[in-house]
Amino acid sequence: MQALDAIRVLDFTQMMLGPFATQLLADLGADVIKVERPEGEWERDLAMMGEYVDGESAAFLAMNRNKRSVALDLKDPRAKDALLKLAATCDVVVENFRPGVMDRLGLGYADFKAVRDDIIYCSGSGWGQDTSFAREGRPGQDLLIQSMSGLAASTGRDIDPPTPAGTAIVDHATALTLANGIMAAIIARSTHGIGQRVEVDLYSTAIAMQCQEISAFVNQGAEYRRSGSGIGQSWLSAPFGIYETSDGWMAIAMAPLETVASAVGVAGIADFDAWTERDGAKNALEAIIRTNTAQHWLDVLLPAGVWAARVRSTKEAVDELREQGSDLLVTVDGPAGTPIELVGCPVSLSGTPWRQRLAPPRIGEHTAAVFGEVLDDVSLANLVGDAR
Repeated sequence: MQALDAIRVLDFTQMMLGPFATQLLADLGADVIKVERPEGEWERDLAMMGEYVDGESAAFLAMNRNKRSVALDLKDPRAKDALLKLAATCDVVVENFRPGVMDRLGLGYADFKAVRDDIIYCSGSGWGQDTSFAREGRPGQDLLIQSMSGLAASTGRDIDPPTPAGTAIVDHATALTLANGIMAAIIARSTHGIGQRVEVDLYSTAIAMQCQEISAFVNQGAEYRRSGSGIGQSWLSAPFGIYETSDGWMAIAMAPLETVASAVGVAGIADFDAWTERDGAKNALEAIIRTNTAQHWLDVLLPAGVWAARVRSTKEAVDELREQGSDLLVTVDGPAGTPIELVGCPVSLSGTPWRQRLAPPRIGEHTAAVFGEVLDDVSLANLVGDAR
């Protein structure tokens, strides 16, 4: 038994925003039917660092487990008819094409609502469905959204260029927002008997991610600036940031300078004003931190109640997960049958836990099986041909 094992999702999404959201639903039991073009989703060809895993993109494999794949030419009227017939058996439709594309294909909200009145129709986009940038056809991609929303300009030192995050952080956050919106709509249908349209976009999520900073700015009238010494966030004071040690790097989070000064044994650090003199405070503290190892300072700071941690590489974090036998790493058979490792589902449910059921699918692997549920033999043969 799984939380969403009674839910069927028709998934037209690609890249990260949609597929990561629908994989979360699939991990929790939903039957997610991934609709791909005959040559496959675009991200299947995205070589990570110029290489593929088991003949497939690591990016695609990371976000498409527990799904079934059907491959169709969406401009073919037979495909549209078959999808609308299939939609009568589905609870949720998810798409992240540019605004207007699904309507032009005859696969918009009104088309699906006509075959199932309580359908939940979900759209993800870069700029929203009817904003000025959406109407201009602006590309809505994570780096561009980080740049336009103020996120990049708030990250890094003031002597450095605006700094994007080390992963597609807005895509990830918007995928979680989309999954949350779908869950809310499913509950609303169960409670109120209604279907509805769910919309999320990268830009709105990027703004929402900065709710603390924007709330302070609009109400206090002061725009925060990045620090020169590398205070971790532009709106925070010393000692918040990353520090060099004699054998690597460590992070020190929010803490009173008096507490830090006492812990490291240098009373003068407490004389700095944590906000107006934050660069001086950080530089003075870093000069001390450089004199010893990260472990030494952890042994000093943590017992004193100062939040601190060593800065680790991705490899170190993954090695620890392996050593612990964490279910955040799962092994599945790849497209060519080779065992591959993927990041597991971050949601833990005690009564209906997530399960690894299906490996990331090959292009159109389940076309005949899925449409065989709703089409007669002749219609199925006309639709899939040799794929059967």
